[in-house]
Amino acid sequence: MPLLAAKIAVSAAIYRIDKPYEYLVPDELRERAVPGARVFVPFSAGNRRSEGIILALTDSPACPPEKLKSILSVPDEKPILTPAQLQLALFIRERTFCTVYDAVRTMLPAGMWFGENGRQRVSDKILEIARLTISSEEAAELAARLSRKARARASLLRELAVYGEMPVRDLLVFAGTGRASLNALKDQGIVEIYGREIFRSPQFTAGEKKAVPVLNADQEKVYSGLKELADSGAHHVALLQGVTGSGKTSVYIRLISHVLQQGKTAILLVPEIALTPQMLQIFSSYFGDDIAVLHSSLSCGERFDEWKRLKTGKARLAIGTRSAVFAPVEAPGIIIIDEEQEDTYRSENNPRYDAREVARYIAYKAGCLLLLGSATPYVCSRYAAESGEYSFFRLDRRYNRLQLPAVQIVDMKSELRAGNDGCISSFLRDEIQTNIDRGEQSILFLNRRGSRKLVACGECGYEYKCPNCSVSLTYHSMGGKLICHYCGHTERPAAKCPECGGILKYIGIGTQLVEEELHTLFPENEVIRMDADTLSASVTHETILERFRRENIPVMIGTQMVTKGLDFENVTLIGVILADQSLNICSIRAPERTFSLITQVIGRSGRGSKPGRAVIQTYSPQNDIILQSSAQDYDSFYESEIALRRLQEAPPFADMISVCVFGEDERTVTDECAFIRARLREILSGAARFTLMGPAPLPVIRVNNMYRYRIILKCRADNRFRNAVSRVICECGQEKRFKGTTVFAETDPDL
Repeated sequence: MPLLAAKIAVSAAIYRIDKPYEYLVPDELRERAVPGARVFVPFSAGNRRSEGIILALTDSPACPPEKLKSILSVPDEKPILTPAQLQLALFIRERTFCTVYDAVRTMLPAGMWFGENGRQRVSDKILEIARLTISSEEAAELAARLSRKARARASLLRELAVYGEMPVRDLLVFAGTGRASLNALKDQGIVEIYGREIFRSPQFTAGEKKAVPVLNADQEKVYSGLKELADSGAHHVALLQGVTGSGKTSVYIRLISHVLQQGKTAILLVPEIALTPQMLQIFSSYFGDDIAVLHSSLSCGERFDEWKRLKTGKARLAIGTRSAVFAPVEAPGIIIIDEEQEDTYRSENNPRYDAREVARYIAYKAGCLLLLGSATPYVCSRYAAESGEYSFFRLDRRYNRLQLPAVQIVDMKSELRAGNDGCISSFLRDEIQTNIDRGEQSILFLNRRGSRKLVACGECGYEYKCPNCSVSLTYHSMGGKLICHYCGHTERPAAKCPECGGILKYIGIGTQLVEEELHTLFPENEVIRMDADTLSASVTHETILERFRRENIPVMIGTQMVTKGLDFENVTLIGVILADQSLNICSIRAPERTFSLITQVIGRSGRGSKPGRAVIQTYSPQNDIILQSSAQDYDSFYESEIALRRLQEAPPFADMISVCVFGEDERTVTDECAFIRARLREILSGAARFTLMGPAPLPVIRVNNMYRYRIILKCRADNRFRNAVSRVICECGQEKRFKGTTVFAETDPDL
């Protein structure tokens, strides 16, 4: 038999030594050792057993056969990745500077990974079924004969005579007997027991079955244009910009229905887990069991089984958050990314991928339509649409010609001068009371959880800071604790200043404080809060939102979880508590995020037959971003923002690659950054225009006792620049003086 070797990506290989390793394929494994199959191989000088994935096969390995090690085993009956998915893993490696196996693990559900014992963490769920091998009439006659001397077996036969077959667990309960009697019938050949695979599907509230929605004239025009792109058989990217409440979801439903009717599949991404239950309720009304759900709140078993349903074609529409972009669907006809401007589509962990970029690659390879939808598009996406790179569609009016909410800006400096130092302005208080009197609901938005931002001494300036991170501790009135929102460190504040014994001041506001003030202002009315502190395994987004709807709770206060996707007909008032807050963040995207958050949350008001209104509380009432968002004027915002980006040579006019270094010793970290900067300048000498910036600390310089610095490479990120960054990362791993540090890179980081 001719020689056969496999090129394998090994999980134990770190980034600087990540490459395809060659192994011999034993004759007994040839049938299962194919590209996309997982294997176990001996790795390194110690022949440590390691997991791997076969990338390709060859009959002419680079090394002599006697120097090659052999594959130990192939654990899967069939390959877990298709050739297209292997190509996607290589693409992710190139773009995110991770190992191939890191990319593979990201694409697979966690239940498929192997534990330390070498076994897959989650296995198929098999239900035992008992069924008759004789006719129902014969079973009934036999039960009558056995009713005196073998009552237990007779009872089992009577149940099976009625139902034919039943799950063993239910049969034993209904018959009121034990397993021994069933085994006796099995041994006699009267009953057989077999296993049937069942899927652990997540529970959600399904909507009533409906016909596909009827579109208005504006929606129909957009749908026709997008349908033409989807039917072209070629790759297209389209941006759908529609004001809040314009009916983008109805267009999505019609497009997905059209694609499924053609025998293709679809993927719908949403930015927040909080949006998933509502989306599922809507989409299940039209697509029923064709839906599979993928997001991080599912159990390992549920996620594994939903992945299998998509893999086997039992479900054809994947709905989920960022990681659902890796849904193993065959022949995708459309990929939709709703609220495409959201940062949650970027992974903060290795590999640091952008789901939008991954979706573009998948759509390109599959020759299908990628649709980006938003009321406030990502500035780079709108620029691509303006320049003709993307097809551009707009919905400028709300569905059924409903009016956008009337917006009132409240200057909080005037409130302070009038003696109101609380979170709620007098104007917003009156508006909430009006809503309560009418039986209507209000949503208040503040993007900071906890009670107070910091606790400090007004006499000596002492401030409670996290001992592990370079941030102030946030005071949470529930439990009376100071908590670090980065590392989780907690402690209780003293009665007086630990330094001078002075009086401590509690500064800033959070959702807990707003909730307390609302209870004081409206003691007879219930207030519900939705933020990371109120959520748990038993109290989910869906639980809170459903209670808000069902019980008609007058006021809900929340963080950015309440800003998008929610559709409550009785919500007629939105309050933005501190609109300036996100403007003060050190980030090039701060204006864009602020505009998007305010615009999106305002859009939650007046989505039914009742007119909506909104109140924006701010200390900067003349700020352009505040004025533009209050007017829902995205075009004006975009024109001013793109002009600023052009002056800064920031995305979309240049790409940025951030090379970050984390370590416990600050001097080592800064020295390594200086080394990276010097090596990049040397490697890229003679390259087209580029700029190196830094070393500079990240906005939070220390997290969990790790100092964090970075170098920014501003360029047009082609293979030459990516290869230079990859080379420098590998060189850092070989420098002993930098031992103990972590180096990684990401494209277009949050600056």
